[in-house]
Amino acid sequence: MAAEVGPLQRLKLASGPSSITAEQRYWRTFKNQLIIPTPTEVPVTHITTPPSIPNSENSDLFAVTAGPRVQVYSIRTRKLVKTFTRFGDNARSGEVRRDGRILVAAEDTGKIQVFDVKSRAILKTWTQHKQPVWATKFSPTDLTTLMSASDDRTVRLWDLPSSESTSVFTGHSDYVRSGAFMPGTTSNLLVSGSYDNTVRLWDPRTPTSSSSVMVFRHHAPIEDVLPLMSGTTVLASAGNQISVLDLVAGKPLHVISNHQKTVTSLSTASNGRRVVSGSLDGHIKIYETTGWNVVAGAKYPSPILAVRIITAGANNDDRHLAVGMQSGILSLRTRLTGPEAARDREREKEMEALLAGTIATHDRAKNKRKKQAAATKRLDIVGEGADVVIANDLSRTTREKRWHKDLRHGNYKGALDSVLSINSREPQQDPLEVLTMLVALHHRSALREALEGRDETSVLPILTWTRRHIIDPRYMTMCVTVGTHLVEMYAKYTDSSTELAASFEKLHNHLKAEIEKARKAAVTNGMLTTILASLD
Repeated sequence: MAAEVGPLQRLKLASGPSSITAEQRYWRTFKNQLIIPTPTEVPVTHITTPPSIPNSENSDLFAVTAGPRVQVYSIRTRKLVKTFTRFGDNARSGEVRRDGRILVAAEDTGKIQVFDVKSRAILKTWTQHKQPVWATKFSPTDLTTLMSASDDRTVRLWDLPSSESTSVFTGHSDYVRSGAFMPGTTSNLLVSGSYDNTVRLWDPRTPTSSSSVMVFRHHAPIEDVLPLMSGTTVLASAGNQISVLDLVAGKPLHVISNHQKTVTSLSTASNGRRVVSGSLDGHIKIYETTGWNVVAGAKYPSPILAVRIITAGANNDDRHLAVGMQSGILSLRTRLTGPEAARDREREKEMEALLAGTIATHDRAKNKRKKQAAATKRLDIVGEGADVVIANDLSRTTREKRWHKDLRHGNYKGALDSVLSINSREPQQDPLEVLTMLVALHHRSALREALEGRDETSVLPILTWTRRHIIDPRYMTMCVTVGTHLVEMYAKYTDSSTELAASFEKLHNHLKAEIEKARKAAVTNGMLTTILASLD
């Protein structure tokens, strides 16, 4: 039995450089933006998530602080769960403990309050701070330990059963606006950033626990500090710069200067492999943690005061990109996965088809896929019985194109005319089909046969196609071969045909311009090579 004749396979061209990187493509998957305005349009100053501990019970909640209230949202649904308003002044740094049962928040009066999340009852109140408290954090390892940083220039360590602070750190000489526990095995250490331009590391176990064990001085007030998961590196935002501090070497490793205004907030992403920064210039930027290069970014309509990557799942995958702005807007962008991402891609394709005016073709293809899926499902059901039906292909046979048929029957000239739509009213085929046809003719040693014996009307479309694609590296080899044959066969007729002469002249001028561009590029490359060599 003779094998079924199939259509000629289209060539697969090498992909050119992508307009977007893999990192940019990843961060663009954070879609489905939810805009949440605060009730009185007060700035969103803090967005906090509890530290995620592997193989332990992690909270499904994150806290947003804006004005005199702390709002708690569900990570899974993005819906408001609880609102806490029992504050005498602006609230600061509301944070839910990792088990989701307790919330801590401070306020500008210096008071720190601990709430039961379920009943919103106040469980504990501390009033040792006498000025606004800007940071409150739960320990990542001990459920009853937390820290605070205040404008009274102190950092304090607290224990929930106790009515007094267990440790007071007094090394700063100005407002302390940020602080955090170190992660992992170094969780007994604290780091704080102050408006005295210093970042200090504290160890409660030292005999003189009130003094810092390490100090890093900067050129501007410290707005935020962020310990990385390694436990040996801390990031600190000072002015429009971010410094990378090595605790082992005791010195800065790198300074990041990609923002134009003050960097107000820092967050980790991708399990510590990326860092996100937010600034008063309205930009967020994402950095890789090897060379600290910017890999992606986004612009927001208002100065950014808080940014946080909210994780979910057993692997702590990035789920939401939360941004709090000066205008009182909370922006939540969610990364779609699985069926949600598939539905979103389908909606994008449908919108592109609608804008391009090809919605009818899109709908036909969609209905065809649905019919094939339904037929496959019916086949699976039939196969569960005693009699199994086996089918090779459930789809309809594709109608053979005319140029495929001409090529199969050895009508090479007619095949080339068909693919270029010469002497027909059909629209010209796409360039890749023309290239596929020319390569097939070349492999059959029939390219010259397909090109010879033509008149002016049938030669001009071939010349035009060659001129348009000869500068594309993926088409260049075949275009040069076709162009050489055309010059040998038809250049002698240019005296009797003005249109043919003009077409050859356009091809010549096109090639001449490209050669000049290549020459200038080679000269520029040589100059750059010399400059770079001198810098080394």
